[in-house]
Amino acid sequence: MKKLDNKVAVITGGNSGIGLATARLLAEQGAKVAVTGRNPASLKSAAVSIGQGAIGIVADVSDLNSIEHSYKEVIEKFGKIDVLIVNAGIAISSPLADFSEEQFDQVSDINFKGTFFSVKLALPYLNDGASIILTSSATNEKGFAGYAAYAATKAAIRSLARSFSSELMDRNIRVNVLSPGAIDTPIYGRNGRSKEEVDGVKDYMANHMIPAKRLGASEEVAEGFLYLASSASKYMIGSELVMDGGVKTL
Repeated sequence: MKKLDNKVAVITGGNSGIGLATARLLAEQGAKVAVTGRNPASLKSAAVSIGQGAIGIVADVSDLNSIEHSYKEVIEKFGKIDVLIVNAGIAISSPLADFSEEQFDQVSDINFKGTFFSVKLALPYLNDGASIILTSSATNEKGFAGYAAYAATKAAIRSLARSFSSELMDRNIRVNVLSPGAIDTPIYGRNGRSKEEVDGVKDYMANHMIPAKRLGASEEVAEGFLYLASSASKYMIGSELVMDGGVKTL
């Protein structure tokens, strides 16, 4: 028997990187999967890549109406939600002296507000006993120059899991956090960096910041999400699973 047979899983930000790898794994383990994101083309290709009847839904987690609409689409297609992985997020890096209000609002609206309301608006559609997993980051307890706003939103997400767990205990809904470190995903090339620049960043991180001396793979992190989504982690409530190659040990 597969670990998620007859379960319905929704993954925000599931059209690339860690989210897509997780969607594929959950589908392989029997789940009916819906992924959301802002890019229609990548959502279409993601659904094909995931297979198993997966669907892609255009949604923006910084827009509450968009979140609500995406859940209604899931319910129309699959009925209820058993696993909710709130993975959509952005990372904006800039020196403190140059960080703009627009940048602050953007990272806060997507990472913090988006996570809060992705859970809040899902409540009517979640089965009792559902598993909610929030994506935080190894930066939630670290201090990296240029990432103050990003790290603060990820620390806020860690805090939300504790409070949400307490509030949803009467429905036996578990809320946990997965905190990845540096993972080899397309995000490193999204700011117009050349391949040489991207490779340089990755090499520096591997050699100077990560005890494991390498970046993680999306497929490795997906295994963590599967664990938290399945009954194997049923005694984990309000907890954090860290997959960072040892960054938090420094």
